[in-house]
Amino acid sequence: MPTNPSTPKSRSALSGPRGTPARKARPLLRQTLASAAVDAIRERILDRTYPEGEPLRQDVLATDLGVSRIPVREALRQLEAEGLVTFNPHRGAVVSSLSIAEIEELFELRAELESDLLRRAVPLMSDDDLERAEEVLDEYEAAFRDRDIAAWGDLNWHFHSTLYCAAARPVTLAVVERLHLHTNRYARMQLALTHGESRAQEEHRAIVAAAREGAASRACHLLNAHITGAGQSLIDFLRGERSMTASDRPR
Repeated sequence: MPTNPSTPKSRSALSGPRGTPARKARPLLRQTLASAAVDAIRERILDRTYPEGEPLRQDVLATDLGVSRIPVREALRQLEAEGLVTFNPHRGAVVSSLSIAEIEELFELRAELESDLLRRAVPLMSDDDLERAEEVLDEYEAAFRDRDIAAWGDLNWHFHSTLYCAAARPVTLAVVERLHLHTNRYARMQLALTHGESRAQEEHRAIVAAAREGAASRACHLLNAHITGAGQSLIDFLRGERSMTASDRPR
């Protein structure tokens, strides 16, 4: 029997609930590929497979990752927002390079914002918050023992963000997360090459102990010293490394 033109087709073919257009699977798949590309390229920047100033050609990345250029292009834009990639008018996408002054500024901002978050959080922290922070530290220290460099940045951020969550300041926390992303690769490099993890572990434990005692001022003082000390150690390390690199260049 011929179909009556006025007879509606099935809802699944034409529309979603209440007549809204049905969603297609392809954009979701593309987004999944873009997210995977972000993770892969970010990790290669953080572990210095792609060093500072390295051109990031979309065709080469697409071949390496086994995807089309579309998710690679989306991934590079996301990494630009994170500060890891810069788009140069003449060279295209390149791995960002931070100056010593910029790194110094980032750590100063971190010290100020994170101390404020911790000051607000300590009076509101529960035992569960503190136990979670200590569990993350156990994982963090295990990653150091195993030299699992890829895990260091994520676990460090997980620890810090766990301490600050009770402050209920999501906007400030998002800003601080971005600052961590900007400096993560440099901090990883410095810890990996100078073996400064013992100091970091001791300082983290001292901050948690002060927070557990409800000593907000002492916890903030320890946190500020931890961040500024890590920043200065990193800056000293980078100055030495960049000075050596410059001396190796042909004159």
